[in-house]
Amino acid sequence: MNPESSTLYVQSLATGIAVLDAFTAERASMSLPEIAAAAGITRSAAQRFAFTLEALGLLNKDPVSKRYSLSSRTLDSGCRYLESHALLDRANPFLLELNRNAGETVNLAEPAGQDMIYIGRFPSPLRLLVHMPVGRRIPMYCSSTGRVYLAGLRDDEAYEALAASDRVKYTANTLTDVDALMAQVREAREQGYAYCKEEYYRGDLALAVPVHDLNGRVVAGLQLSVSAAKWTVKRALSRFIPMMQETARQISTSPPTPRPLAPYGGGAARDLHAQPPGRTRD
Repeated sequence: MNPESSTLYVQSLATGIAVLDAFTAERASMSLPEIAAAAGITRSAAQRFAFTLEALGLLNKDPVSKRYSLSSRTLDSGCRYLESHALLDRANPFLLELNRNAGETVNLAEPAGQDMIYIGRFPSPLRLLVHMPVGRRIPMYCSSTGRVYLAGLRDDEAYEALAASDRVKYTANTLTDVDALMAQVREAREQGYAYCKEEYYRGDLALAVPVHDLNGRVVAGLQLSVSAAKWTVKRALSRFIPMMQETARQISTSPPTPRPLAPYGGGAARDLHAQPPGRTRD
């Protein structure tokens, strides 16, 4: 069933979100006609939505050019999402430890449609190959985290996801053939890790291992990024994959932190602060 045909679907809300989504790095500011064209609405509708979104503090309007741009308030929902994310809350200490031990950039990514979206990041203290802010999306088919996520699916599910994606060739190394990509997915499933060498960014060698939930389902990918000029694939795999797999195991098996448990009351959250058997409080 198409959700838009439901009586519960609020078209005006969807249109307002479409207006916000129309702003991109390439369309950082827009006039009303440009908003109308980008969002697929009439100019009068663009005027009403832009006025409302400005009144709510979600858009800024330049007093001279009359052009609109996103406001910093649009960060609020994303910030609340990250602050309330139980997996990320549990993973951050381990991501930081891996970052310090490896000296390389560490990311945590989860699936979002046909992409992997970065929800946690600790940059390398030594180098920054590319700017990858939290919230950036990378297509599954050409990302190491995407391949370890697809490896956790059945073959038919992984194939369907790859076939449905718009497989752009970002670099000379980008794999776009579905059968070749499925071979990579099966290899990742067998080996327990994946890597992509300069398939999305030139100069980047990205390694990834899966992160599981308590039922063994792959829910995220732990990625470590190194310079392709400095590291061979063989040496990078030998150096980093064991510590990455240990970090992923810790994230996958560690109990929830008190904050995610807080809404459920004293029991489990209180137990996390309990003294070990035989110990007494000072």
